[in-house]
Amino acid sequence: MIELIESAARARRAVAAARDLGKRVGFVPTMGALHEGHSRLIAQCRAESGLAVVSIFVNPTQFGPAEDFDRYPRSVDDDLERCQIAGADLVFAPDAATVYPNGLRSTFVEVPGLSDVLEGASRPGHFRGVATVVLKLFEIVRPDLAFFGQKDYQQQLLIRRMIEDLHVPVELRICPTFREDDGLALSSRNRYLNPRDRRAAALLYRALERAKHAVAGGQRQADRIRQILRETLESEASVKLDYAEVADAETLEPLGDLGKGRRAVALLAARVGTTRLIDNMMLME
Repeated sequence: MIELIESAARARRAVAAARDLGKRVGFVPTMGALHEGHSRLIAQCRAESGLAVVSIFVNPTQFGPAEDFDRYPRSVDDDLERCQIAGADLVFAPDAATVYPNGLRSTFVEVPGLSDVLEGASRPGHFRGVATVVLKLFEIVRPDLAFFGQKDYQQQLLIRRMIEDLHVPVELRICPTFREDDGLALSSRNRYLNPRDRRAAALLYRALERAKHAVAGGQRQADRIRQILRETLESEASVKLDYAEVADAETLEPLGDLGKGRRAVALLAARVGTTRLIDNMMLME
């Protein structure tokens, strides 16, 4: 039976006991509202770890004042069932006072550069909240391996940089984006979409596919690829584009041309109806 723990001290004891038995500790941090994409992360964690730990914590510091913290979907019972089916051993579900014992204005972590562009520009303070809570969870769980999804591309780059800069002894594993049949990347926020907006949301994947097809066909001008992304999304009135970027896959610096041997990624953010969605796709690897 899966173990639910709310105390940081109990979580540390459980992890220490597993490590005393020679087990590697794998960790999947989540905000709950789990879906099949999370199940794939947990299953991969299970395959590589002797103890598979999942955290469920809706982190207040990564939401802006006008964002959806209060209505963010919370479904702990369903999440626990999904965790158990996917193979998790332990679920750590702390409250805000456990994660932020001195309140929300306590010590924080910032990753300059990667925090300030794309999602960081659109959601000021978001990545400070992400970096801070991930480091806090790492310090509580002390995992050997941590599993994140490719869908949150900028987030995983930022966490990788934080791990390197702060010498955090965690190996990062990035798992592929899990998609619906029409290409829509799974996201906890997809449940906000009404049927009409759900159909329109598939345009994000269609735009990325068109961009990748253009690159495969020899297109190397980044501005032309950005135009393909924008034109595809702007063909649907209910889709309001936030950004469509073609960037260096390591630094997220905007590209002029896609030179030979240079890794490039396309990144999108758009509001479909009232729901903000993100997605990405490697163009050159």
